Amino acid sequence: MADKIYVDNSEATEAWNTVLFDRFRDYRHIFVEALKLFSDDALALEPPSAGDRVVDLGCGFGDTAQDLARIVGPYGSVTGIDAAERFIEQAIQEAAADGVENVDFRVADVQAEVPGGPYDYAFGRMGTMFFANPVAAMRNVREAVTPGGRLCMIVWRRKLDNPFMFRSEEIVDKYVAPQDPEDSDELTCGPGPFSMANADTTSAVLDAAGFEQIALRRVDVEIEFGSSVEEAVDAAFALGPAAETMRLAGDSAAELRPLIADDLRALAEELKRPDGVVAAPGSAWVVTARSAG
Repeated sequence: MADKIYVDNSEATEAWNTVLFDRFRDYRHIFVEALKLFSDDALALEPPSAGDRVVDLGCGFGDTAQDLARIVGPYGSVTGIDAAERFIEQAIQEAAADGVENVDFRVADVQAEVPGGPYDYAFGRMGTMFFANPVAAMRNVREAVTPGGRLCMIVWRRKLDNPFMFRSEEIVDKYVAPQDPEDSDELTCGPGPFSMANADTTSAVLDAAGFEQIALRRVDVEIEFGSSVEEAVDAAFALGPAAETMRLAGDSAAELRPLIADDLRALAEELKRPDGVVAAPGSAWVVTARSAG
């Protein structure tokens, strides 16, 4: 797939507010549960302190914001931010239903501004990889954090260390010709989920944004991609690099879906555990830093 130059986050925002929101909602039980493994690890070792003012970047459905709110306690507060209005609407509803009162949610593009603050602690679980200009976005985060305040964010490591997503994409690439996103009518999610997979790249972004004491810790987990082979195949078609290639290719890829599905079933069978669940290793960075000063 050819590289695309993203001027701003408008296309990614529209994608996450429409087709990607729908798919993420439908497969939430798979993808959010998978991501929770990483955030549970990060918050166990790098939690905010009781009473902290926290911002949750790219908060999605707000589950991490609720976790953060419980950690900081009644004297702390959490603001969840997402550029996609539909995620924020859902997050507000769920926090109210769960009775979590020290959390609020706002629609905002972090690359334009980080509303509220100042914050003692900034958190992001897979929500900082889609910026057209990551340095500008992370500079806004740094400016919204108190001097010496902390950042903790989770980003995917390289595709090769996430074999279900990597091999699913390889299967699609066998059948579907590389697409130039500039020529597709479909919305893309910006630079994509693996834009911060390279440790040097991510460190350089944070350094340029004014963060100090930058550290990356590798976290490996087992991710369950489906309770059955068919559910894992559906998940591969829904979200991830393989799904993105299929979406951008449009009707030409749809015609090849049965052939691709057969190969994805073979992959899922290979990864199926004795209990029938399809699972594979997943790998991410937990990135920590402090605001300069």
